[in-house]
Amino acid sequence: MPTRIPKPEDFQHLKPSLHHSLVFPEVPETTTSILILFHGLGDSETSFATFAKNLNLPGVLAISVRGISPLPPSLLGLPDSDGSPTKHFHWGDDLTLSNDTGELDPDPGFSKAEDLVLGKLIRDTLVGVCGWDPADILLFGFGQGGSLALGLSSRLRTAERVEDVTDGARGRAFKGVVSIGGALPSSMIPTLSAREKARTPVLICYGRNSEAVDGDAIEVLKKEFVDVREVKWKKFDDGMPKNREEMLPIMQFFAERLRAW
Repeated sequence: MPTRIPKPEDFQHLKPSLHHSLVFPEVPETTTSILILFHGLGDSETSFATFAKNLNLPGVLAISVRGISPLPPSLLGLPDSDGSPTKHFHWGDDLTLSNDTGELDPDPGFSKAEDLVLGKLIRDTLVGVCGWDPADILLFGFGQGGSLALGLSSRLRTAERVEDVTDGARGRAFKGVVSIGGALPSSMIPTLSAREKARTPVLICYGRNSEAVDGDAIEVLKKEFVDVREVKWKKFDDGMPKNREEMLPIMQFFAERLRAW
């Protein structure tokens, strides 16, 4: 199937199950890669669509996706909604509390998000309808969205091959994945004992006092992925990059991966 530039109408069938915002290059016909963005716990696709516009990566169609389920404002320490539509969403199959911390479980299962994003958006639409290969697609996620991005990259290595579109290992790896403060969920690691490492190049960024990304989380990534690069910021938290020093390794990673075929 020949590759063609996606059009807004190609994605209409995804709603209302998977809301999204599209950010096309200034000249849509110059599109050569796709970036899918996943917001953090309690956010929405709107802020990451703005982030994609500010990135302004050349020749990149950005798709900012909304979490699959609403998150009660009370779980974020916010007052209950006054009846207006919620602006807070999450990616998990359920809302569960960790037995260890009493906080929201960082790995609530992501099978619903996997079905919608990897199945409906990527495999059925971008690959099946528009003729793109997973190797043309970058993933970027923050917090829980970063965990999902890593998990999808892990799961892709065992995904069924799409005939006449993907070719061998090329169809089993994304162009690259960036996670900000999100670890690989154990629920998205294939259970096959003889599994090969995932070939999607990984960049993981986190703060000095990260609660989600520690030495064990990095070791798991290096066990499951061929190419893992880590950036430990000087700041304590895992917040989104706020200055040139924090953003530079991400832009360098994007530049390298956009040059790769």
